[in-house]
Amino acid sequence: MLFSPQDETEIVKAIKTAEAKSTGEIRVHLDQNLKGDPLAIAQDIFYKIGMPDTKDRNGVLFYVSENKRKIAIIGDENIHNYVKQSFWNELIKEITHSFKEEKYKDGLVAAILKTGTQLKKFFPVDGKTNENELPNEISR
Repeated sequence: MLFSPQDETEIVKAIKTAEAKSTGEIRVHLDQNLKGDPLAIAQDIFYKIGMPDTKDRNGVLFYVSENKRKIAIIGDENIHNYVKQSFWNELIKEITHSFKEEKYKDGLVAAILKTGTQLKKFFPVDGKTNENELPNEISR
């Protein structure tokens, strides 16, 4: 396992911080037994855990394979239209660098917070009720 219980608590805290000033939703899914392509599996999980069901279609999934130390990021259509693939590629590059240095939690938390900055930029709360549409807890 890459993340201790304390690490997981800090990851959930980062999700809450990142979501606080936008209507966006961020989820983290940890997989202990990756078999196959992480991106394809992440896309499947994206639908299974209801990411496209958000009102503004601005959910982001961070899929982490703990056994293979691989990551995939899926942004729903509306956030993806704003930040483009280059943003996700840069996040993957940064997380991969952190993983190589065995700074697993730090890399993931930094990427979550950067995602929150983009969500705030394009989907600010602006006086709207900021309903938490999806759980912040890490899924498995």
